[in-house]
Amino acid sequence: MSKVLVTGGSGFVASHCILQLLAAGHDVKTTVRNLSREADVRALVKEQGSRLGFVAADLESDAGWADAVAGCEFVLHVASPFPAGAPKHEDELIVPAREGALRVLRAARDAGVRRVVLTSSFAAIGYGHKPRTAPFTEADWSDPAGDDTTAYAKSKTLAERAAWDFIAREGGGLELSVVNPVGIFGPVLGPDISTSILIVQRMMDGDLPGMPKLLFGVVDVRDVADLHLRAMTNPAAKGERFLAVAGPFISMADIAAILKRRMGAAAANVPTRRLPNWMVRLVGLFDPAVSLITLELGKKKSASNEKARRVLGWTPRSNEEAIVATAQSLIDLGLLKASAKKAA
Repeated sequence: MSKVLVTGGSGFVASHCILQLLAAGHDVKTTVRNLSREADVRALVKEQGSRLGFVAADLESDAGWADAVAGCEFVLHVASPFPAGAPKHEDELIVPAREGALRVLRAARDAGVRRVVLTSSFAAIGYGHKPRTAPFTEADWSDPAGDDTTAYAKSKTLAERAAWDFIAREGGGLELSVVNPVGIFGPVLGPDISTSILIVQRMMDGDLPGMPKLLFGVVDVRDVADLHLRAMTNPAAKGERFLAVAGPFISMADIAAILKRRMGAAAANVPTRRLPNWMVRLVGLFDPAVSLITLELGKKKSASNEKARRVLGWTPRSNEEAIVATAQSLIDLGLLKASAKKAA
């Protein structure tokens, strides 16, 4: 088995990648911004032995990256900023995402790494386009200048573009594959939850007054990690992008209905009222998390997972399985308010 570097080991996707790599027999190194996080990450993935090593490295500094990639055959570059609200300036997201990706790629090339798998996003595919009924595929790219392209979508687009340009111009023998997930749900391993998980947490806690008219794709974090491992080792993944989406895009109301149907009394606080768009936009003026979604209100999009299924044999869990696993893990880890935990 190979040694694999996973960047940003404390993150939601990265921790699941580490779990699956260890289970498959690989030795793993991971980066954290501060080594004080080592104990937290070891607790998340339940690995106290020498098969998991740690290196301090930050996307905004060159320090540590040569040590991080040393001796590794593969790199999963998962770490990237994903804010709970809109940044004061888009460069707060764009610069770390783009420059961080280039730092990792340079270090990987110089160390003789065989392949890097970069975690990009549907945000680099499905934004800045005119309304369409056709599903988005890996052939599509977001327009950074588009009216609905957020700072986050711009950061993911520019970072991925920069990665492909680097490989073409100065990558040497380094190979690149890219995974483009939609909204990532599924079982949480610890208290540091991602922005997408926050949606389910707030619904279960009754912190939302109602459901915005919002559609988005869903994928289970375990399937995202699985797709990374498939893209890491499959020869056919070299130079390719892969959309990670479980099925049809679903609405906030659909998620509420799944929680009500599957989670019983624990979903007592989940709202079912549908909010008019003007109300959501008004709330977005005061709530940074809500402000991120206002540009997507009422828009219908879809994305295809045909390529990942055909090329890599990827078979994702359903939307419903991902949503239920999210809610159950929040209950199991005590990450809901007292009223929801009591009902559970």
